[in-house]
Amino acid sequence: MASEKLTIREVTFSELDLLRKLSIDTFLDTYGSENTEENMGLYLSTYFSEKSLAQQFKNKTTFFYFAERGKSVIGYLKLNFGDTQTENKVQNALEIERIYVLKDFQGQKIGIHLLQHSFNLAKQLTLKSIWLGVWSKNTKAILFYEKNGFIAFDSHPFMLGNDLQEDVMMKLDL
Repeated sequence: MASEKLTIREVTFSELDLLRKLSIDTFLDTYGSENTEENMGLYLSTYFSEKSLAQQFKNKTTFFYFAERGKSVIGYLKLNFGDTQTENKVQNALEIERIYVLKDFQGQKIGIHLLQHSFNLAKQLTLKSIWLGVWSKNTKAILFYEKNGFIAFDSHPFMLGNDLQEDVMMKLDL
């Protein structure tokens, strides 16, 4: 229900199964129709396996957050800084590696709240900017980030299974 308060909180290790399910569901919803089942399966089994998520979770410079409305988890955020960033092109920065909201809750400003949480954490860590990579074909997401102050500054390759794709790299100086 949209009138219930939105809460953003850190994911606990005991919630990895829920994080895994949410990660898979939102990734499939976002990219499943644009990619082959084989490539999606390869990517999901590599990056969203229990073992992979547990390893990511244990890293001290990686943070996972849930967005909750009432008792329902409706989105999540994965942030990296320092050595865990997937690229080192932006110094003194926070990377938004993943920001996903369940399809039924999109358009309700949950993504903006997750972005704001990222901004607050970056400022708390005295970082100078926030950056992310977004699939070049995901125009909806690119427009969302541009609307929220991000600008494209580079691109990098992204392997989805066996498919080499291109991500637009975007950043926002704080």
